[in-house]
Amino acid sequence: MTIHEFLDLLVRWVHLIAGIMWIGNSMLFNWLDRNLEKAKERASEVGYEGKMWMVHSGGFYEVEKRLLKPGEMPSTLHWFKWQNFTTWASGIALLVVVYYANGGAFLIDPSVRALGQWEAIAFSLGTIIGAWLIYDVLWKTVGKSAPMVAGALSIAALLGIAYGLTQLFSGRAAYLHVGVLLGSVMTGNVWTIIVPSQRKLVAATESGQEQDYALNQKAKQRSIHNNYMTFPLLFIMLSNHFPGTYGHPLNWLILFVLMFAGAGVRHFMNIRYAMKGNAGWLGPIGAIAIIATVLLFVLSMRKPVEVAVVTPPPSAGDAGTTVPARVEFAKVQSIIQARCVTCHSAKTTEPMFPVAPNGIMFDTPAQIQLLAPRIKDRVVVNRTMPFINKTGMADEERALLGQWVDEGAKLE
Repeated sequence: MTIHEFLDLLVRWVHLIAGIMWIGNSMLFNWLDRNLEKAKERASEVGYEGKMWMVHSGGFYEVEKRLLKPGEMPSTLHWFKWQNFTTWASGIALLVVVYYANGGAFLIDPSVRALGQWEAIAFSLGTIIGAWLIYDVLWKTVGKSAPMVAGALSIAALLGIAYGLTQLFSGRAAYLHVGVLLGSVMTGNVWTIIVPSQRKLVAATESGQEQDYALNQKAKQRSIHNNYMTFPLLFIMLSNHFPGTYGHPLNWLILFVLMFAGAGVRHFMNIRYAMKGNAGWLGPIGAIAIIATVLLFVLSMRKPVEVAVVTPPPSAGDAGTTVPARVEFAKVQSIIQARCVTCHSAKTTEPMFPVAPNGIMFDTPAQIQLLAPRIKDRVVVNRTMPFINKTGMADEERALLGQWVDEGAKLE
């Protein structure tokens, strides 16, 4: 295992564990906010938002949410902030290890835009920082008086950024950058709005002053924003396993549909307990889910690029027939040998991949035949292999591989 591979494994593991802890905490507290029950005798009490009883791990929990009276500070107060920081910091480290290192190989796709390594990194960092600044200014200005307008502008900006990134980077890197962007906005919310508001509430209580309820509402607004970004971010974390999404010509639109659907599912989970006796919500939510599913299916349907394959003319006895020549395996093997085995073999020759990615190897005819459906999907349909077409596979070669698979992937 190389140092680069070890760092990739270590940082990815930390990122996953911290992300589970952060998102788990976020979902729990948002669920609590929506299920607290106010006692009738305390309904008019200022700062009292309700309480609930829960059963878990062999016991009962009583949870209450309220503002504290001046000077009423408990001796032990638990904060939830380092899970977020660890998730974000490890995510940025992963961005550096996977996308900025190795000459930006995973970041740059010459068929999309021929960028230099440092040029691509500058675009990457500028987009992430710029997105946070635009979002934060928008919600500190327009969001104060017209949150619906700020919300619409935020969604439009996200769509524009998603499209722009797919015109700069490889599809996989573009998806990942939208995820880093969302994660950075969420982290910015935590450390510039939510945590400072909480510190002011704590300081006011400790000094015997009344708590400013506006701080509570300001922090809650950004917390709700984070709540809706959670599911889209989770998909993006998994997206590199699904080349049919990021490898599609309309990858930006597929990404937006998936993010919209994820936020819609999150909204349904947020309001489902308030829907008792109000089934009118079910129709619109169901319609949105169906439309998003159908749209995603339609967008994901992609036919292989049609390329004319030159075939020998028919013999005199076959005059009038149009049956193309069968693709011999020897031709298939020569294409794979020239274009694929530099990475996908027991002994790779590509420095960036000292071990065959995902353990996929094409050293023997049996291995090639076994993986024929995957070859067609990745090479012919989605065209995400060879990696950024580093070995220069021609369209005619892709067409021959697809024809071979369609003919039954025979070895003779």
